[in-house]
Amino acid sequence: MQPYLTVFIKPFPLQHLQQDSEESWSGTTDANRKETLQKMASPRTITIVALSFALGLFFVFMGTIKLTPRLSKDAYSEMKRAYKSYAKALPALKKIGVSSVLLRKIIGTLEVGCGIVLTLVPGRPKDVANFILLLVMLAVLFFHQLVGDPLKRYAHALVFGILLTCRLLIARQGEDRPEREERREEQITAQEKNKVKVS
Repeated sequence: MQPYLTVFIKPFPLQHLQQDSEESWSGTTDANRKETLQKMASPRTITIVALSFALGLFFVFMGTIKLTPRLSKDAYSEMKRAYKSYAKALPALKKIGVSSVLLRKIIGTLEVGCGIVLTLVPGRPKDVANFILLLVMLAVLFFHQLVGDPLKRYAHALVFGILLTCRLLIARQGEDRPEREERREEQITAQEKNKVKVS
């Protein structure tokens, strides 16, 4: 006997529901299926969004500390002292007219600007901001090594540099996948055409 579902006291076979769902899905094209799957949030997308938001907020905060004492006077004075030591360790900066104040403001402005892009701006600009911040972190690590700071002074720069690298690699890997899939589909289509010609 067929299983029946009572709806409004009328027998309704469950098999019809299964057939209707299969027919509606089979009626959709491959392009529609791909669009539906792309709209679903994948773990990779969630990871990129979470990393972008967290990193963006962190760099906005750190850049603001370098530019103004409103958030923390102690942290601001510590930044001023640190960048004075960086400028002293790099005499070449003075020769090209870059003072410790200008260096601090340049890095702070880059961190705030790129942090805002990471947090709010969608698309390719996020990857550009990611790359710029990665270069800034490498420069900061170089400054710390130059003046001989202990690991605890630049551990945060090391950690966030690694996070920026991971985010950039995940984002680039996701962009390469559609191209690979298109190449595979083209190869499969070409093979099928060759089989038809041979037959």
